[in-house]
Amino acid sequence: MQNNESFPATRLRRLRGSAPLRRLVRETRLSLDQFIMPYFVREGRGIVEPIEAMPGISRFSPDSLLPELEELVEAGIHSMILFGIPDLKDEKASQAWSREGIIQKTLRAVKKQFPDLLVITDICLCAYTRHGHCGLVNEKGEIDNDSSIRLLADVALSHAEAGADLVAPSDMMDGRVKAIRSALDVKGFQNLPVMSYAAKYASAFYGPFREAAHSAPASGDRKTYQMDPANRKEAMREISLDLAEGADIIMVKPALAYLDIIREASQKFDVPIAAYSVSGEYSMIKAASEKGMVDERNMVMETMTSLARAGAGIFLTYYAKQIALWNNEPGFALTSLVSNS
Repeated sequence: MQNNESFPATRLRRLRGSAPLRRLVRETRLSLDQFIMPYFVREGRGIVEPIEAMPGISRFSPDSLLPELEELVEAGIHSMILFGIPDLKDEKASQAWSREGIIQKTLRAVKKQFPDLLVITDICLCAYTRHGHCGLVNEKGEIDNDSSIRLLADVALSHAEAGADLVAPSDMMDGRVKAIRSALDVKGFQNLPVMSYAAKYASAFYGPFREAAHSAPASGDRKTYQMDPANRKEAMREISLDLAEGADIIMVKPALAYLDIIREASQKFDVPIAAYSVSGEYSMIKAASEKGMVDERNMVMETMTSLARAGAGIFLTYYAKQIALWNNEPGFALTSLVSNS
């Protein structure tokens, strides 16, 4: 007979023995309230245009978006973010702040039919300029920071006037949060929050999005204003500056390759932290699942759990609607994270 002293007194497996027990002691939990679904809107009527690089995701005309949002709300998602695709691009991104711009028209239609849906708008110039950069380009071919932030403030104000519930500057110009906050406050939108893409990296994970939004730069790249992927401390400086300028929520983008940034931000700053699981992350999982290489649902939920475990509490993901639909299926519960619990 073996001596019991040779066996471990502490057995961590004791709390893993059944699905109910695992759920009881689970440290990280998710809620549909934390998810934001991105949508691409373009001019026209009756348009639902599949995006080849992002299977399952489409561009919508404003009228076609409304029935899609019916499904989103019914599934259990109550927050969305809009990205506009204009018909007209110019050097000044004039459609970005036009009252009849694609985002402004879509906002009015969405808020009329869905007054309780939280509608966030992306504030940037890249999809509206011929050159495809996130700021204005001067005569030297450089991105003109200070001229750009004045236009970004105009864009944010036009979105607020059209009904946006929250504005999210993604351009990475220095000082844009302060300019936007000041413009909103002066016009009576003191209570409209700003979610800043505070740590947005010059990432290879954005490729499918640029196809979806027709926003790839015509020349050069965005490395003079988006962050170097090698930098961690700089991200904390970016976040500190944006909070000092009036940001209410900060975002890290992309998500999965920057878990260390999410973690450090959540430890340093007592504000809501959002993580954007970007187009490249979505499309990689889609491609692998379509080839039968991975279990799509379990991989998605494991990814989302990793973001929450790192410290994010808000998740922008192209899987948001699908996660909600999975959550409504028998045998699956979001709080269980994966179908086999």
